[in-house]
Amino acid sequence: MFIVERPHSASKRLLIAASGTGGHVFPALATAECLSDVEIEWLGVPDRLERQLLGDRYPLHFVQVEGFQSRPGLSTLRVLYRLLRATLTCRRLLQRGQFDGVLTTGGYIAAPAILAARSLDLPVILHESNAIPGKVSKWFARWCDLIAVGFPEAGRRLTQYPTLHLGTPVRASFLEPPPLDLDIPEGVPLIVVMGGSQGAVAVNQRVRQAAPAWFDLGAWVVHLTGENDPDADSLQHPQYRSMPFYHNVAALLQRADLAISRAGSGSLTELAITQTPAILIPFPYAAEDHQFHNAIGFMEAGAARLFRQEHLSPQQLETEVTTLLKDSTQLQQMTTAMAQLAIPDSAKRLAEAVRQHLDARNKS
Repeated sequence: MFIVERPHSASKRLLIAASGTGGHVFPALATAECLSDVEIEWLGVPDRLERQLLGDRYPLHFVQVEGFQSRPGLSTLRVLYRLLRATLTCRRLLQRGQFDGVLTTGGYIAAPAILAARSLDLPVILHESNAIPGKVSKWFARWCDLIAVGFPEAGRRLTQYPTLHLGTPVRASFLEPPPLDLDIPEGVPLIVVMGGSQGAVAVNQRVRQAAPAWFDLGAWVVHLTGENDPDADSLQHPQYRSMPFYHNVAALLQRADLAISRAGSGSLTELAITQTPAILIPFPYAAEDHQFHNAIGFMEAGAARLFRQEHLSPQQLETEVTTLLKDSTQLQQMTTAMAQLAIPDSAKRLAEAVRQHLDARNKS
């Protein structure tokens, strides 16, 4: 295949492979925002979150690929076949677009992107946001030039590879959020409940049972239920606001006195940036229980309380929140601890690492 060489002065070109949940897509978007001097295109999977989140900001290409099952079986052959096709498609895309490198935030979309890039001797930067690296990150890290990690624990689990602890990039809106446009009175205690980009029905149920006691204390609750909760409208109260999602989460968390949250890496990063004390309830079915491991460091730092979902009753949740709302000193200590966990310039750091690797290839 004949490829016309780009002029040496032409902009560097980067393919970002990020798909699935907000935990993968948002850090990639935050990093892309810091790479205005680089031409960026995106690799995703049809019918996933990236189409909605990207809009028309970057050219978007799709491959059909799926996750690896824990046990080999007949489905493994289908997965491998799709991986091979996706790798060949990605390789043609990289050649045709004359890309200088690949950035991926893990997940199964990373596998074909990494393999295709290495077959063309292109640099690959992988960002692993979770404390427990995912399967693809562990299996394909050997073919990456750099693995940036959101948690130090992830680096300790990948010591045989070049890792760099940069934190997890957060959207620019979290650093300078617009004003909150919800009708929450000034001075009242505010509890924000969020289950990540997928919502959390089990957490929602416990919150709705516990919330009346918090209303009696004068607290308000903003409940981001996700779009899959059949009982989302079952609680009605003047101090309660329920919605599937909210566009200005940064301002909402900055206003909050306490959050009740899952423990995805993106949610934890947002809590740290906004210095919001939290009760963390990790998703119990997350791969390799990575949300629980994500949350441990926040608990040990004194920034959050940590509970297993199966061990947390509505009555216990009611008591924990009530106790914290009555103890301003404890909440302030948790706020301070959250602030110490934040890495506000993570996106800039990762963008600079990407830029350095693209530059190194151009000089070679």
